[in-house]
Amino acid sequence: MAQLYPWLTPLWQQWQAHLEADRFPNAALLIAKPGFGEEQLITQFSRAVMCSNFASEPCGFCHSCQLMESSSHPDFHWIKPEKEGKAITVDQIRQCNRIAQESSQLAGYRVIVIQPADAMNESAANALLKTLESPSPSCLFLLVSGSASQLLPTITSRCQQWHITAPEAEQLAGWLATQTQQAVPSFAAHINGNSPLNTLKFIDGDGHKRYLAIEQQLLDVVAQRGDAIKLAKELSGDIETSLLWLWYLLTDTQKVHFGLSLPQAVPGAKVMAERITYNLLYQQTQALQALIEQLTQHTGLNRELLILDWLFKFNGEACL
Repeated sequence: MAQLYPWLTPLWQQWQAHLEADRFPNAALLIAKPGFGEEQLITQFSRAVMCSNFASEPCGFCHSCQLMESSSHPDFHWIKPEKEGKAITVDQIRQCNRIAQESSQLAGYRVIVIQPADAMNESAANALLKTLESPSPSCLFLLVSGSASQLLPTITSRCQQWHITAPEAEQLAGWLATQTQQAVPSFAAHINGNSPLNTLKFIDGDGHKRYLAIEQQLLDVVAQRGDAIKLAKELSGDIETSLLWLWYLLTDTQKVHFGLSLPQAVPGAKVMAERITYNLLYQQTQALQALIEQLTQHTGLNRELLILDWLFKFNGEACL
């Protein structure tokens, strides 16, 4: 088993203690934001539970460990949407429920991982709820989600919750230094939500160059000398990333208005603060957040036109 990412170790140690004391809950909910490598933790946990020696670490040699290594253990089930972006269906959960009530094929535990748990449609979630209300003592459910608020409260109330927390800045910087030979911009982790894996991808893929180019284009648009149509077209091709980058730029700019100078702030924040009033900045930040939600929830909208409309609203009160 590969060594865990360092920011996963504290939570794994907690889980180990619960396993050793035979106190791990029948239903657990792991809250994990994208880019933190939660699959490593899930795999380590599952292999430890399925190991015939049932210790807090998988032995790696027993029959169960060999089956886990080959992804063919009959008592381990990892439930995901059948297609990316689709829902986990009620039929998939009904199959889980049947498994949960059956006897273990290898006379040990059964582990059912549901990821992402928030992909369950309402019928699927209600079907799972019935099983969580009367759990089998030898079956463990591990639900994985980016946010507990995306799940039914009746589901979360029956699960013990655990969170993968972001590493401290020093630990993250140290880990990144061991993973890449490139210089790490001070703002890189910040605009990637302090996600280690997303930050590493950002650095290795020269994401900082693209960010700086987009930042400069927005500053030019605010100064009424940039091409808003060109920027809107570029932003519309990757809204999940590029619009979030601009959100960080605007929120960092708000902090500049309040006299806060943070080392991880994006470089254009001070320039932006000089060019627009706080009122306009606040309005555009709120509008951008609403726009991101609108575009991510409704895929059929004209992204480019809506982004262009948002960009044009900078020209009303710019301080030039």
